[in-house]
Amino acid sequence: MLDLDAYLARIGLRGRPSIAEVHRAHATSIPFENLDPHRGVPVSLALEDLHGKMVSRRRGGYCFEQNLLLKAALETLGAEVDLLLARVRLGAPYGALRPRSHLVLRVRAEGASWHADVGFGAGGPLEPLPFGPGATHRQSGWRFRIAQDGPELVLQTAEGDDWVDLYGFVPEPVPLVDVETSNWFTSTHPRSPFVKGLIVSTQRPDGSRTSVSNWNGLALTEQTPAGETVTPVAEDAVPGLLASRFTLPGFVLGPNGRLVPATNG
Repeated sequence: MLDLDAYLARIGLRGRPSIAEVHRAHATSIPFENLDPHRGVPVSLALEDLHGKMVSRRRGGYCFEQNLLLKAALETLGAEVDLLLARVRLGAPYGALRPRSHLVLRVRAEGASWHADVGFGAGGPLEPLPFGPGATHRQSGWRFRIAQDGPELVLQTAEGDDWVDLYGFVPEPVPLVDVETSNWFTSTHPRSPFVKGLIVSTQRPDGSRTSVSNWNGLALTEQTPAGETVTPVAEDAVPGLLASRFTLPGFVLGPNGRLVPATNG
């Protein structure tokens, strides 16, 4: 069982908040990061490990960790939650088939069905969306919608007058063992971008986003709905950025140039 009070304190809430309140608070409190797979440590999806990492030690995590922690919290609050696996489309060439390496949640609560996702590091929704194709939803200046594409539902975001696909998924629940298999590939396979590269990101309630990544050259990116700035950074500056911009203190550069905890943890 999840320690709900400790989780809510981690995201700045207490009592019996709504699904939307929990989603927004989680999305703006717990950073997205792949520091463990990037340094060669496989990601555990056991609830006690997720709670220990993201709640007790105040770390972040990537999609499987973030959304499984959210699932546990929402279920403790009385919701029914299904696991769905998605293929990331953002940045993929047209027609490219990527593996199902992203976790999405379908939440049934408060008399409705919701699309929930606090683990899309490239800028996902701050609040849950009504499940299935529908209207455009504006959240802190960003616009999202869910579109139908054959058997898949596709989460899209607006860039100017254009809609950009973020990921697509078949709305059929999968068992945890399928999620564990996808997580094992994502956190250990040498071709996985989460093993090869670094990405740490945060979202704030006002809609601003900050990330540091080496996927396209090591840089700090700051975004608002009005635009973005990209600032190249030196490798030895990253530990300080993690502490000052992402609430992730205690990391140093290891001998292989990977970020490692200054002490075990």
